[in-house]
Amino acid sequence: MRDARVHFVPRSDFHRELVRRVDAYFAQTGLRRDGGRAIVIKTAVLLAMLTGSVLALLLGSLGWLALLLAASVAGVAIAGLGMAVMHDGSHGAYGPTAARNRWAARVLDLLGGSSYVWKVKHVHVHHTYPNIEGADDDIALEPLARLAPGQRHHAAHRFQRFYMFFLYGFVVMKWWLIDDFKQVARRRLGTHPLPPPRGAEARVFWAGKLLHGVWAVLVPGLIVGWLPTLVFYVVSQFVAGLILSLVFQLAHCVQEAEFYDPRAAGGRLELDFARLQLATTVDFCPQSRWLSWYVGGLNFQAIHHLFPRISHVHYPALAPIVAQVCAEHGVAYKVSHSMGALLRSHYRWLERMGQPPEQAAPDEATSIVARAA
Repeated sequence: MRDARVHFVPRSDFHRELVRRVDAYFAQTGLRRDGGRAIVIKTAVLLAMLTGSVLALLLGSLGWLALLLAASVAGVAIAGLGMAVMHDGSHGAYGPTAARNRWAARVLDLLGGSSYVWKVKHVHVHHTYPNIEGADDDIALEPLARLAPGQRHHAAHRFQRFYMFFLYGFVVMKWWLIDDFKQVARRRLGTHPLPPPRGAEARVFWAGKLLHGVWAVLVPGLIVGWLPTLVFYVVSQFVAGLILSLVFQLAHCVQEAEFYDPRAAGGRLELDFARLQLATTVDFCPQSRWLSWYVGGLNFQAIHHLFPRISHVHYPALAPIVAQVCAEHGVAYKVSHSMGALLRSHYRWLERMGQPPEQAAPDEATSIVARAA
C-alpha cells in the first residue's frame, strides 16, 4: 500500500447541520448516546449462544451433523459479539464509562483478535480514510485481491470473484495466528505507524492470544479429542469470518461506493469529512429489525461512520434525520433495501477489479477522484 497524504477541508455547513440535528434528537428524547440496557441484553444473548455451543461440544457426544450445527451457531455468536459488543466498545459507545467500553472492546481479545490492533486499524485509520487507496488498510488485501482501481493487478485476480468468498472465512483465524503478530512486530499498519503495545495493553494482547487458545482449542481437545475440536474450531471461525467480511464488503466494496486515489490529485485531496463518509459507504436492509439487531447496526454503515461514538441501538432513529439533511443539501445517501442486490454488486465489483486496467472501461480503469464540496 503506497503512502497517501490526505487533507480534509474544514467542517462544512452540511456537516454542522448533521451534528446539530442529531444533537437536537438526543436533547428532545433525553436518551443517552450509549447502548444502555438494550446492548447489555444483546451481550447476554450472544454470550449464551457461544457458551451453549461450546458446552454442547464439551458435554455432549455429538454426531458430525450436530457438531457442525453447534459450530455454526458458535460462529454466528462470535461474529455477533464482534459486531454488536466489541465494535461499540472500541468506539466508546457501548456504555457510559471508559472502563465498561474498554472491557467490551476486549471481548475481541478472547475471540482471538487484538483490541489494541483493532483500535488503530479500524477506529483511527479506517474511519479517517475509508476507501482511500494507500491509506485505508481495510481495502489493502494485495496480492490476494484487488479491491480498488489504483491497486496493482495480478493474473489471479481474474478469479477473485470466486475464491474471495471462500477466503473471507479465514479472516478471524488469520487475526489470531498471523496478522496481529506480524503487524505488532513490523510496527506498521500499511503506511501507518503502529506503536507496540505497552503496559496493560501488552498484557491484554498476550493474555488474549493465550486464553483464546486455551478455551477454544486446548481444553476441548483434551476433553473430547483433537479431531472434533479442530472441526468445531475451523467451522465456527470460518462462519464468523465469512459473516464479518461480508458485512464490511457490502457496505464499502460494491459498485455503489466510491474509491479515492490521492495520487490522481497530485498527492493531496481536499475532502469534506462528512461527504467522504457518505460517498464511501452504503446502508443496506434498514427495514430489517432482526438484521440490525444482529449486525450491531452495521447495516447503517453511513450513520455509523458519521457518528461512531453513538451506539448502534440509535441508528434506526438517526437514519431518517441524516436522510433529510442529505436531501436538503443535495448529498447522496446510499441505501439498498436488498441484501441480494448488494451481494451481486460486490460480486460484480470483484469481477470488475479482477480485469486488467487496460481491459476495463475508461471510467473503471482509474480511481474516482474526490470532488470537494
